[in-house]
Amino acid sequence: MKKVVSLLAVLGFLTFGIANVSFAANDQKTDKAATTEQVADSVAAPAAAQAELTEDPDDAVNHGLHYTLKEKFIQGGAVWMTPVLICLILGLAFVIERIFYLNLSTVNSKKLLTKIEDALQNGGLEKAKEICRDTKGPLAAVFYQGLDRYDEGLESVEKSVVSYGGVQMAKLETNLTWISLFIALSPSLGFLGTVIGMVQAFDDIERAGDISPTIVAGGMKVALLTTVFGLISAMILQVFYNYLLTKVDAIVNDMEDATISFMDILVKNK
Repeated sequence: MKKVVSLLAVLGFLTFGIANVSFAANDQKTDKAATTEQVADSVAAPAAAQAELTEDPDDAVNHGLHYTLKEKFIQGGAVWMTPVLICLILGLAFVIERIFYLNLSTVNSKKLLTKIEDALQNGGLEKAKEICRDTKGPLAAVFYQGLDRYDEGLESVEKSVVSYGGVQMAKLETNLTWISLFIALSPSLGFLGTVIGMVQAFDDIERAGDISPTIVAGGMKVALLTTVFGLISAMILQVFYNYLLTKVDAIVNDMEDATISFMDILVKNK
């Protein structure tokens, strides 16, 4: 009997010891898990902050003007937005061509007249014609036509200058009609897209069988975007068109004044 009691006591002691060991192991595992979670949280917090810092510039870019225009262009539909964009691109191409041409056509008329007068007095008619040939621009071309008929008399020179001056003025206004066409065409295409978009919005209402604010607002927004882009395109081209008209008027006025001075020089050196 004593042996049985002592055996039970030993088994109880072993059982209690194993339980304490397992509890201690569980506590150690729990502490390690808590420590691991704390380390993960400490690592994840800077990463999350870094991610927020990284996303903020993207959000700023995505909500910029370029992104907004691209998004609205897609919402307006490629069928009607593309013609408006083509009108803007072609109009700007003609604008750039005219700006280069008019800048090359602008010369210092007073300096040119002084060179021609000195050439007539010192080098003769051929020297003056050579100066006109070497000078770019419509004014030098007009003067050359006048000098080419210098031997025929001042009346013939005047007629030649007036006639060829009209030709050069027409060249200055080349392609301006195309720019004015695109100015008128851009908003017209925008209005056409708006009208067709409104028709499609009413078709959506008819199919839905109910006037839903979502259907009406979505269709009207898409329809009005074409008008917005058409007006923007027309306003951009209109600004450049007025600038070109001002440039042409300035060159023409300078040509007229310089032609009068040119005839005075020819009369003085006749």
